[in-house]
Parts: sequence; structure tokens; C-alpha cells
Amino acid sequence: MKPDRPPAPEPEIDEADLLRRARDARRNAYVPYSGFHVGCAVLSASGEIWTGANVENAAYPLSGCAEKTAINAMVAQGDRGPILVVAVVGDGKDPCTPCGGCRQVISEFGPTAVVVASGDGGRPLRTTVDQLLPHAFGPVRLAQRDEQ
Repeated sequence: MKPDRPPAPEPEIDEADLLRRARDARRNAYVPYSGFHVGCAVLSASGEIWTGANVENAAYPLSGCAEKTAINAMVAQGDRGPILVVAVVGDGKDPCTPCGGCRQVISEFGPTAVVVASGDGGRPLRTTVDQLLPHAFGPVRLAQRDEQ
């Protein structure tokens, strides 16, 4: 019988620090076509913070969003989350929310993740991935397929 272990403590969530890290990551964006820089910082339940920037390609579908870049780095290093918070910073004054594809990827690794979106001015938008992507496609839907 395994001894009962207390649950791991929740990592400290410093949204201002996550936004700063997303802004720092935004400087690394490779955007020769759109000129629209985006940076992202992802806080995993492990307490690790993963960053990413958007990377464009002349063959546009091969480009990568900042959010997916950060999440791919997280997974590539063996961290499966769950993601607690995603901070996204883009150019312009309005909050830069994740695109539809990134919302789906965030949902895969952080179905209850908080999303903090910011631009260069104004207040950040604080929401959840579930609010941004209601009725997300996920493992439950695949399990329903197996039941048929």
C-alpha cells in the first residue's frame, strides 16, 4: 500500500511576471512577412515557465504561433502540464488573444487554464480557455467514438 502523500503545492502565480516574460519572448519573434510580434509564457502545474515567440515562414501554413511554440517546448522537455496560465502579448494596444488553433492546443494541455492577453497599452484581458473555446474537441469526444 502506498503511503498517502500531501498534494503538491500549487505554484505561485504572478501574472505580471508572466506578461513580462511573454514581452521578453516577443523580442525573439521572426516575423518578416506580417511584422506582427507575439510572445507567450506558459505556467505549468510543475511550476516551470515555458516561453515562445511566433515564427513565420514564406510558406504561411508552416508558420508557428507563440503559444504553440511555448507548449511544444514544454511537451518536448517532458512536461505534460496541466497548464495553469497562458500569458500572450502582441503588438498594438488591444489584448492579443490566441488564435483558434492555439485555443485548441491550450485546451489539450490546460482545459481549465487562465489566459491573460495583452498588447502594448491598456489593461490585460483575463479569461479562461473554456470561455475562449466553448465546446472544445477533446479526449471525451474520442471516448464517445469508442463507445459506439
